Amino acid sequence: MSLSGALSNALSGLTANSRAATLISSNIANATTESYGRRVLSLSPRTAGSAGGVWIDGVQRQVDTGVLADRRLSDAQAGFAGDMQTFATRFADLLGESGEEGSLTARFTAFENALTSASSNTASTQRLQTVAHTARDFARTMNSLSGDVQQARVEADQSVARQVGTLNGALQQVRQLNSAIAETMVRNGDASSLMDERQRAIDTISDIVPLRTVERDNGGLALYAASGTVLLDSMINSQPAEIGFTPTEPITADMTLTGGALSGLSINRQPINSGNAGPLGGGTLGAQLQIRDRAAPDMQAVLDGLARDLVERFGPGGPDGTLTPGDPGLFTDAGAAFNPVDETGLAGRISLNSLVEPDGAGLWRLRDGLGAATPGPVGDATLIGGYSDTLDALVAPASAALGTGARSFASHVADFHAAVSAARVRADGEVAYNTARHTALRELELSKGVDTDAELQTLMRVEQHYAANARVMTVVDDLMQTLLSI
Repeated sequence: MSLSGALSNALSGLTANSRAATLISSNIANATTESYGRRVLSLSPRTAGSAGGVWIDGVQRQVDTGVLADRRLSDAQAGFAGDMQTFATRFADLLGESGEEGSLTARFTAFENALTSASSNTASTQRLQTVAHTARDFARTMNSLSGDVQQARVEADQSVARQVGTLNGALQQVRQLNSAIAETMVRNGDASSLMDERQRAIDTISDIVPLRTVERDNGGLALYAASGTVLLDSMINSQPAEIGFTPTEPITADMTLTGGALSGLSINRQPINSGNAGPLGGGTLGAQLQIRDRAAPDMQAVLDGLARDLVERFGPGGPDGTLTPGDPGLFTDAGAAFNPVDETGLAGRISLNSLVEPDGAGLWRLRDGLGAATPGPVGDATLIGGYSDTLDALVAPASAALGTGARSFASHVADFHAAVSAARVRADGEVAYNTARHTALRELELSKGVDTDAELQTLMRVEQHYAANARVMTVVDDLMQTLLSI
């Protein structure tokens, strides 16, 4: 080998080792950076007949695409389970533990106990006042729960609007990065940093919608929802899909998606199924729509059923014989008589009849009847006892939300409380499973990333190779100096 050939070989080795050391340093510095892909220098020997040495073919960004795809799907599943658990926990906490002060069951128990106490001494204004207080507290608790359900729907609707905005912005960002990566690769440049940025953008989407990616020419990526819906594919359309949604505020109990009062999702202005089984279901976007259109309305329906059952038990035809058809009973629909065709939202409107307000002068009507013209005998406990009996009576509910079996009102309250608690337990289980799966996939992904110990070992070898090439150049220089001095 000639001296010039040896010098060329050593120079190419120095260049390659210098570049490799830079990449290794970048790997170590970004070992904990989100979405960073480990860089490796790609080398090849110079072709036969040349001066020898190595060519730098480029930089390879190493990512396990299979693990990454599975982790992205788990992002959406964990996000969906987490949002549903948050909703279930929120209302389990609002209901409170059974018997806990301020809980729905405790409010009802207090009302029952007040009736029992008053029936033993109907002459006591204080005991009648306690009945009125506890009845009003129970009605107001129903109002509060109904209001919280509708507030949850408003928040879910707002969350959908924000996520749609994020989704559209991220899709545009991925499109732009695809173009930048393609331009860089055509110029034989290093597009690794752009690919890192694109992975971060795609990870933003994967929480919202479960994703699949498909590789295209020049480093491009096409994005598809897990349902197969095209979100971004330059082979089909130069622009990404445009997701549409219009937020609504305020939202009342009677407003539904099927009724046209609430907005659904659209893709490129074409309406789609907005349910969790729809094209964009399965992630946090689907969870928020599920809360707004299914979970919260179902809970509202049961609350309205409880309110209707209570109103009808104490209305005309009940224990108070002074009431005539069309009269509001002990519990009213915002002060008026309840109309059976207007059940939706009743839990938010139910109230104690103003004739027996705790601070008013009509408490005697709890004993003598709401339609009584004058007070009756103070020792007559017939009506108060009748109120207790009607709560305990096994009656088939008129509301479909409460089922078809004949039950007491206490059983309905207990069943509702149990159903909410069970939903919370199921949601906790789903979160535990999906979180464990997501964590395992995340750890597997990270294990295939930057290993700082291995990088440091590689760096030591690179330094040795650099020193060897530098030594060759020094020897060649000495030989050339010797030849020149002859």
